[in-house]
Amino acid sequence: MLTLNNVTKTYSDGTKALQNITINFPSGMVGLLGPNGAGKSSLLRTIAGLQAADSGSVLFTNGINVIDVLERPDCLRKTLGYLPQEFGVYPHMSCIALLEHMAVLKGLTLTQREQQIPQLLELTNLTKAANKSVANYSGGMKQRFGIAQALLGDPKLIVMDEPTAGLDPVERQRLNDVLVNISKDRLVLLSTHIVEDVENLCRFVAMQFNGKIVVSGNIPNLLEPLRNKVWRSSKPPRNNNHADFPDQASNVLLNKTYCYGDPVFRIFSDKQPNEDASLSTPTLQDRYFLEQIKSSTER
Repeated sequence: MLTLNNVTKTYSDGTKALQNITINFPSGMVGLLGPNGAGKSSLLRTIAGLQAADSGSVLFTNGINVIDVLERPDCLRKTLGYLPQEFGVYPHMSCIALLEHMAVLKGLTLTQREQQIPQLLELTNLTKAANKSVANYSGGMKQRFGIAQALLGDPKLIVMDEPTAGLDPVERQRLNDVLVNISKDRLVLLSTHIVEDVENLCRFVAMQFNGKIVVSGNIPNLLEPLRNKVWRSSKPPRNNNHADFPDQASNVLLNKTYCYGDPVFRIFSDKQPNEDASLSTPTLQDRYFLEQIKSSTER
């Protein structure tokens, strides 16, 4: 549905934000996962036609036509919903007034506006707060408003940059419900550094480090190589071996967390790394840390 071929972008200060990115994103909910500074926002802005790439191509198929995003970004904007990481609102305008204003800017007719705006308010659970100023909304309500405005015009491609950042658990759950509902018949590209959100919402994920897509695919397929190689232990590995990774999968410390104040180590190894280690079901976070370690050793 969305195909990128050898997309590159280097900024004037020499930062290589995107390095020969080639990937096919399928329809549905798709995750773009990576740390801050990996180039995710640069990739989203390029996909949305908000900045030009130095080279490469971005093609979007909406079911009928193929849109060359870099050559004709204006054509994509007609079928694009975009939620940036941060967005401003007019301080004294109500939610419904802002949606009306944005719908006019998107070219929706009066009939379309009268039909879509109430539906979007209901979908995002903002009907009761429709006449309140968006500037006074909570963080979760603002994000739900952002989704509502992104859905104006029934776009087939929706791009979201860190939509759950800063939200409390209840707000995140409400937002996740909305995201799942809207992704059934379109491509929703969710960019985040929160691994849990991607694992909960997406079947397909791409991991980006240092401006490169290092791995992508359906999440169950990405976890299969880790089966019977991820261990949980209360002790660190005897020899944390990163030097030969990934050729030698021996005692690689994936991460250290805490459970009720006690340390928990997750270790990637072909064999039991120490006497109290037990095999654990691999998670997307395990694969994420594995790719992060690999990327750091290759720099």
